[in-house]
Amino acid sequence: MRAVVQRVSRADVTVDGRVVGAIEGPGLMVLVGVTHDDTPEKARKLAAKVWGLRILEDERSASDLNAPLLVISQFTLYGDTRKGRRPGWSDAAPGPVAEPLVEAVVNELRALGAKVETGIFGADMKVGLVNDGPITLILEI
Repeated sequence: MRAVVQRVSRADVTVDGRVVGAIEGPGLMVLVGVTHDDTPEKARKLAAKVWGLRILEDERSASDLNAPLLVISQFTLYGDTRKGRRPGWSDAAPGPVAEPLVEAVVNELRALGAKVETGIFGADMKVGLVNDGPITLILEI
């Protein structure tokens, strides 16, 4: 399981011209990718790592500040660009595998006390954000 985590001052996701998720920061924008051998346990570990990651102001975490998160599924995090000019997608888990695991990350974050907004799995989403810092990290569980 992979995540790209960005510290943001605001972020939103729009589907078909309608905002479906938005946060005002400080907070975290989290893109989540799933591969074939990912499990609910990995989803729990990823959620705990994101919630406790000390990348907000004064080295505090989202849990310290009760900062909001915008979590969006992102199969392209498993794009393979080693050969040619066209990415390969075979490392990305198919929707029926990935969707429940992305949802497990969201549910675990909420169980930990996070305010979480989301996109819509599989939709054509337009994502807007203001990266604060900028701080962007790649997590792999």
